[in-house]
Amino acid sequence: MDYKVVLLKNEFGDVEVDSQLAKQSSLTAVSEILNGCMCCVLVGQMKTALLEILEKFSPDRIIIESSGSAFPATLAFQIRDLERETNRALALDAIVTVIDAENFTGYEDTSVTARLQAQYTDVLLVNKWEHISDRALDDVMDHLFTLNELTPKIRCSGKSVDPSLIFGLDSKLFLDSKAFPAGEPTSNGAHHDEVETATVFRGTTPPSHGHDHVHTDACHHEDTTIPTAEGGTAGFVEERTLNEALSSLSKECIYRVKGFVRLPEGTKILNWAFGRSELTPFAGKEQAGEVVRVTVMGERGEVKKFARRLAESLGAAVV
Repeated sequence: MDYKVVLLKNEFGDVEVDSQLAKQSSLTAVSEILNGCMCCVLVGQMKTALLEILEKFSPDRIIIESSGSAFPATLAFQIRDLERETNRALALDAIVTVIDAENFTGYEDTSVTARLQAQYTDVLLVNKWEHISDRALDDVMDHLFTLNELTPKIRCSGKSVDPSLIFGLDSKLFLDSKAFPAGEPTSNGAHHDEVETATVFRGTTPPSHGHDHVHTDACHHEDTTIPTAEGGTAGFVEERTLNEALSSLSKECIYRVKGFVRLPEGTKILNWAFGRSELTPFAGKEQAGEVVRVTVMGERGEVKKFARRLAESLGAAVV
């Protein structure tokens, strides 16, 4: 008997990288929401989305992945409402938070959302711990114990974790919105001031911005002239050129770069975070004339500067 899992994935920015990667997995289905934080976009609509997934796929489990800057209280409360309305046809199992051990220390001091994510969760998965020293890992764990003493803290084994450790937890969080600690946000308004996005594009056709919801200024067109793959310019980017361009980014100011880049051997999915990058073969349909389409995410006030620098290195533009 098959075990059906549906992923409801939130994409920050216009580029559906995470969903494309998920679709290349063994999931039953992937539903995506682009260009905004799910806790903002789906307030009042989460119930409809979940009921549609339930009716269409009848999954055994629905995994909701909100953006990295989200505080999921609003979503949790809506799921709790559905739990009562559907007599547990849908129920909140657990809230899981992934901690980047390599970059967490210090970041939680500047990000209100990072602290809240670490505090209000059923389990903390510590990722990238093998890349740091034992002493640095001790510092991270000390920070986590200060923020959340009793919640289990599990070191990830590479990129995986035993499903039995994170499923079937029967969360007791957010049972009643009235019981939420005074002074803490029940929506995610605080994160609006923390993260900014920009799209870098190079190709024969500008990317479409056909979304109803605009999160910060991610869809603001800064340039009307889009570099093309014609006129003597190669229709691809050399990997060495891409790596050099990415090396100019600040790990302190830029949190992530994700998107699609056409290399000589074909289009790859680019994932860059805090100085580490990964290129994955793209199994989907390539967009004709598109050479570069990536979203740059990071500290408000710094993103556009580094996005322009990246665009210049790749013969692209910020759109």
